Amino acid sequence: MEKTTKRVLGTAALFLGSFGVMGCIDSPCRAQSSNVAAPSGLVDLTHAAETSVNAVVYIKVTTNSKTKTVEVQDPFSEFFGDFFGFGGGTQRRQIQTPKREGSGSGVIISSDGYIVTNNHVVSEADELLVKLNDNREFKGRIIGTDEQTDLALVKIEGKNFPTLPIGNSDDLKLGEWVLAVGNPFNLTSTVTAGIVSAKARSMGANSIESFIQTDAAINRGNSGGALVNAKGELVGINAMIYSQTGSYTGYGFAIPTTIMNKVVSDLKEFGIVQRAQLGVQGNDVSLYIDSEKEKGNEVDLGTVNGVYVAEVLDNTTASEAGLRKGDVIVQFDGKDVNKMAELQEVISTKRPGDKVKITYMRNKKKETVTAVMRNSQGNTKVLEQMDMDQFGAALKPLDKETKRQLNLPNGLEVVAVKKGKMADAGVQKGWIILQVNDKAMNTVEDFEEAVKEANRSTDRILWIRAITQSGKLRSAVVELGED
Repeated sequence: MEKTTKRVLGTAALFLGSFGVMGCIDSPCRAQSSNVAAPSGLVDLTHAAETSVNAVVYIKVTTNSKTKTVEVQDPFSEFFGDFFGFGGGTQRRQIQTPKREGSGSGVIISSDGYIVTNNHVVSEADELLVKLNDNREFKGRIIGTDEQTDLALVKIEGKNFPTLPIGNSDDLKLGEWVLAVGNPFNLTSTVTAGIVSAKARSMGANSIESFIQTDAAINRGNSGGALVNAKGELVGINAMIYSQTGSYTGYGFAIPTTIMNKVVSDLKEFGIVQRAQLGVQGNDVSLYIDSEKEKGNEVDLGTVNGVYVAEVLDNTTASEAGLRKGDVIVQFDGKDVNKMAELQEVISTKRPGDKVKITYMRNKKKETVTAVMRNSQGNTKVLEQMDMDQFGAALKPLDKETKRQLNLPNGLEVVAVKKGKMADAGVQKGWIILQVNDKAMNTVEDFEEAVKEANRSTDRILWIRAITQSGKLRSAVVELGED
């Protein structure tokens, strides 16, 4: 039996590991009034199609050739390691990656050139070329990306660009007609039609997801394109297909505008998503009941819908609200919650500091509590995007000769230090940074990625292990939080 796999849609995904996921603003505008029913009684999608193709763009992604250090298995250790009393080992080698090109789609959401697309389309881009339906071309720059929702915000310079009005994905109904607009297989301005097959689908592709499922035909290259309702409103960003072959075989999945609006707003204002967290681990009540039945246990929670709470994390919104293991969340801030994906969707629209009402079942009785949403650090402070200027240090990868002379496999040399977080932590010019939070440093991008991960963590610190030019070991702790 052929294994069913999830695959992303951008042709960028053809390059292994190069564009993220594998397998697989302005205030919202009002739609122009239009007749969506033809005289025969059938739905007329011509207005929606003609409007949307002008606002959906083709994005060409270029990743330049880079030198990377990789670990490879020592071919001789397997044969001679045991004989000479040594275990198997790995070797570090430098490889030159080839220049690569891929493509995807995007949607212009404001007349001044803001474009929404998927994170996996642009995450490793060195250059972006954006082509409009009228064949105009622009260089694009990334404003921000969010791996957890697989969304990204890109900007092109200009004005009076064609846009799509943003609709409310919550208003979508099962069976409603929708269009998928994008650039599959480099075929620009392609429109396909289908219906909404399901809502709040969870596919395990992203850490935060509540997909709109549709049978409108989408393929590689549709990633980042528009899901449009019959009124010509943007209701989702196409992100992935579910397929046995990698090509369209029935269903596609789009990120709803309820999630998109919040992510885009945060990326524009802060450069990073201000993500609120509830602080529970659990699953759909229906799945919990099924798993207990398989164990021979009878379960009566007073409801068969909602999110079963298996664990409540300390110093979180949930712990403050008094939630316990065994509770079932059935409503969040006035919205009914039938499964985990729906809970994730409504939480994704909140910022730390927002007050919410949580309704849950305990001992078959409904209770409601008000709580303040917190971030992953357990507080309500605004997270700021960290850049190299804040660290006050210039870094460069070690050249081959320095590595040879100092017998080092990797490292980043501190070539300058000025006032900033690195100086405050005691980092000095000439240090060679070997590791940050236990991750080897080979490139400046490695350091930037370590900063991003630390900025999302609870501790928000960088533990730096370094060595001086004379061979003395050094360490420093850089605090990313406020002083």
